[in-house]
Amino acid sequence: VQLQASGGGLVQAGGSLRLSCAASGRTFGTYLMGWFRQAPGKEREFVAAITSTGGSTYYADSMKGRSTVSRDNAKNTVYLQMNTLKPEDTAVYYCAVKQPPLGIIRVRTDGWYDYWGQGTLVTVSS
Repeated sequence: VQLQASGGGLVQAGGSLRLSCAASGRTFGTYLMGWFRQAPGKEREFVAAITSTGGSTYYADSMKGRSTVSRDNAKNTVYLQMNTLKPEDTAVYYCAVKQPPLGIIRVRTDGWYDYWGQGTLVTVSS
């Protein structure tokens, strides 16, 4: 599975960005998709996740209420809409795939995922 994240950039605090992650393959509709981020000097952390049908979503407390994860299975793409961005949201954002079977759901654990994209940089200026 290959993942291509895009949509990052420089935005002022309070602004919005929508990240996209396009996946290869014909079984995208079976994947749980996750978003993580890694700020300079920090460990990678969970941001959001969405189940294969979009029926369930998960958010980090830091992003709850400010972000929306969605997907378009016809386009093999998952999105992360981020609003009211803060300087502390500055990071490289990564998308990740968890293929079935899911087993015990551990969406907040980066080691649980099977494939990762290359990341897209989000910089929020104050």
